[in-house]
Amino acid sequence: MFGLDLVSKTANQLVKAFDDNVRQGQQQLEKWLGDTGLVDDTKLSTLSEMSDAYRTMAEDLLLHPLRFASAEIDLAKKHLGLARYTLARLTGKPAGPVVEPDQDDRRFLAEDWQKHLPFDVLQQAYLINSKAFLQWVENMEGLPGPSRDQMLFYARQLTSALSPSNYPLTNPEVLRITWERKGMNLVDGMRNLVEDLRQNPNLFNVGMTDRSAFEVGGNLATTPGKVVYQNELMQLIQYTPTTKTVAQSPLLIVPPWINKFYILDLTARNSFIRWLVDQGQTVFVVSWRNPGPAQKDKGWEDYMTLGPLAAMDAVREATGEERMNAIGYCIGGTLLGSTMAWLEKKQRKPIVSTTYLTTLLDFSDPGGIGVFINDHSIRGIERAMDRKGYLDGRAMAFTFNLLRENDLFWSYWTNNYLKGLKPAAFDLLYWNTDGTNLPARMHSYYLREMYLHNRLVEPDALSLAGESINLAEIQVPSFFLSARQDHIAKWKTTYEGAKVYGGQVTFVLSGSGHIAGVINPPYKEKYGYWTNDDLPAEADDWFQSAEHHQGSWWLHWKTWIANFEGPQVPARQPGDGKLDILEDAPGSYVKVKAAEAGRC
Repeated sequence: MFGLDLVSKTANQLVKAFDDNVRQGQQQLEKWLGDTGLVDDTKLSTLSEMSDAYRTMAEDLLLHPLRFASAEIDLAKKHLGLARYTLARLTGKPAGPVVEPDQDDRRFLAEDWQKHLPFDVLQQAYLINSKAFLQWVENMEGLPGPSRDQMLFYARQLTSALSPSNYPLTNPEVLRITWERKGMNLVDGMRNLVEDLRQNPNLFNVGMTDRSAFEVGGNLATTPGKVVYQNELMQLIQYTPTTKTVAQSPLLIVPPWINKFYILDLTARNSFIRWLVDQGQTVFVVSWRNPGPAQKDKGWEDYMTLGPLAAMDAVREATGEERMNAIGYCIGGTLLGSTMAWLEKKQRKPIVSTTYLTTLLDFSDPGGIGVFINDHSIRGIERAMDRKGYLDGRAMAFTFNLLRENDLFWSYWTNNYLKGLKPAAFDLLYWNTDGTNLPARMHSYYLREMYLHNRLVEPDALSLAGESINLAEIQVPSFFLSARQDHIAKWKTTYEGAKVYGGQVTFVLSGSGHIAGVINPPYKEKYGYWTNDDLPAEADDWFQSAEHHQGSWWLHWKTWIANFEGPQVPARQPGDGKLDILEDAPGSYVKVKAAEAGRC
């Protein structure tokens, strides 16, 4: 017993000494990097969290050597199996691989990996080691859920970066291509790298699509319409009708400003906006400004007053109608919910119904992005925003890409720079890389009050423009659309938000993810959706008794919205009302790039 106590005491002393030394080194490195300006505060905060995670792993190794030894024994057994497999292949005997990539892991699909024994052994050894490391981290004791998720995230970034597929000398497919093309693939890869650096000054993002293949207003965002109103934060687009009559109640769409509105209007066949117009809706869409330093002090309530509230007034001017339907998408839906609660306190009733597309109102489970939601990370982001006045949208896009790093970063790294291939022309990925900046004051409020403290669902915990807000007081009928594979707005969390919302609530679950689950036109006949007229306490209970339907949720929503759109009236042309036409859709705000806005 005395011996065990001594070992435990010695281990704790070693851990404390190790922790003190690493912390001192980390603080000195952070100070040097910050003083030199080589790394901004956002990256510095991430580096600090990464080093904290790796330090905790090392401490766990010192404190639990037996658990580590057990993992090492299991790892040794797998490598022994790999040695037997190697010997069998060398002697021409049949043998199955010791480990295979996961079904959705595309890094080792090329035949070269299995054809050549050294590379077959290399990729299997990598998979054995990386899976063992991740399992060891996952089994670490005494970690709360968020800390474990963050630890796993950084451990995964490390193992993904060390994959042999990412380096020319350890990737047999790249070596073969280099031999066949006499090295020109590496020359083309360098050219691609230089172009990506040029496209993203001061902030590197790997190229994901052929940018030259697309033009906003040319072959994207082409639904005919006019800009009929604008202020310092948004332009309002009214679309040209395609039917002789339209629903009496106009339809206002509040899209996210983390990305641009034309996700709803990519190509004509996949455009939700064009489909709405063809269904006889008078459609208005908010096109948010890409902010720069001048918008530093614009807050959440500014986005409310200059966004949906100003748009509602403009829609009344343009159509003469006092009441309208509204759709909010992602953070646009979060803003719409906030606005509806504010309107309720003001006893104003301009909205007949609301539709929320993959919208978080309850932030108790923020999805994959939760690994970045803690006070330390947010302080780093705030320091960077205080200096620049905004968060660069390209940094946000990079962060989201790291949630699926092998698919959205390393695969493009290998194809673009090692194989020398040009990215394919893909409209969705073009939109994904066409980021928007976020004003400092607004984004700090959003991260702290909603993501970190989850105050939007607390009655009267938040105040906007002089009024406390309470989502439960809203009595307007609402339609919530969530997506089953959504990793940004997880459907069970959006369900919790729907339960808080007042009034009659209809909850529908689509297949697929945050984008494809929403942009799912009927002609594709893909994914399907689930409906359930009840709203039980638990999301799992809702799903258990839900009915599955084939095809697109769009048609189901069309039936629902018919209850709130009123009789048919003659179609309204942009400019017929009290608002003058300012310019053609999609307007000028949407064409401003994040880097350009940052210089304004």
